[in-house]
Amino acid sequence: MLNTVWVPDAQTQALRRRVARRAALVRQRTRAKNEIHATLARCLLGRSPFTDLFSVEGRAWLEQQQLTEDEQETITGCLCQIDFLDEEIARVDRKLSEWAVSSEEARRLMTIPGVGAGVSVTLMAAIGDISRFSSARQLVAYLGLDPKVRQSGDEPARHGRISKRGNPQARSVLVEAAWVALRQPGPLRAFGERIRARRGAQVAAVAVARKIACLAWQLLSSGEDYAFARPSRVRAKLRRVERDAGAPRLPTRHGGQRIYGTAAEKAAERELVRRAETAYQRLIADWKATGPTRRKDAGATSGRAPSRPSKRQAARQAQAQTPAL
Repeated sequence: MLNTVWVPDAQTQALRRRVARRAALVRQRTRAKNEIHATLARCLLGRSPFTDLFSVEGRAWLEQQQLTEDEQETITGCLCQIDFLDEEIARVDRKLSEWAVSSEEARRLMTIPGVGAGVSVTLMAAIGDISRFSSARQLVAYLGLDPKVRQSGDEPARHGRISKRGNPQARSVLVEAAWVALRQPGPLRAFGERIRARRGAQVAAVAVARKIACLAWQLLSSGEDYAFARPSRVRAKLRRVERDAGAPRLPTRHGGQRIYGTAAEKAAERELVRRAETAYQRLIADWKATGPTRRKDAGATSGRAPSRPSKRQAARQAQAQTPAL
């Protein structure tokens, strides 16, 4: 009578535990770093002249500061904690990188702009089996990126902020990937710029994160790579993951496929994604131009779109690339 609840297998459970442990280690390291910054502020030393206080130059600057005995003990203890946590995080990252190298789904997700090894592994740990989601909307709701809907009786529905249900870590890494995608040319940036013009940068980042989740469902369900990926960047991502997993360095002339693209190859890839971005902008302009006609032909039911596309929409769908963004 009731639907069976999906139970993750042993491999997915182990992956989730590793991802959760890494997040906990990063929080502990951040806490230790914040304690050092608070100590410096308490001693009225101001900010460090170096961008990274915990680099070799930053630590040398810390040793030169004149502090009381108790404050020096605090900084020394926090630095020891940071060194230990760095080793633990590196050990967990190596295990996660080994899993990402062996996972075809994780490598496929890395074809999306802004999605690296950390984002793909965290997302796959939260998703598990993609077949348990019948649509991209279900995956978006599972990750808590769907807007809240408030409605009473026959009143029109009011949409608010995102629900923030599900895995908060997967949602946060998707937003981080969205900020990176907004800085790269392509349809995702065109989509984000359209939202930014109306709602602001923060809402645009969340909207792009939702779009990436929809793309993840489409790619994993169809078994295809992202249509507008840049091959040179994808190869660099995969090679970086292999190096993190412990793969040996390649010789200078290995005779195989180039890992890093040439200047001409990168320029050609940028031109292709710019054309895709322009095509998306033209598609939105045509959609806005046909908006009044579409609302006029919506039918007797208020607030519902027609079930059949118009002639112009059908022509655009026939000429669109597969998969289309």
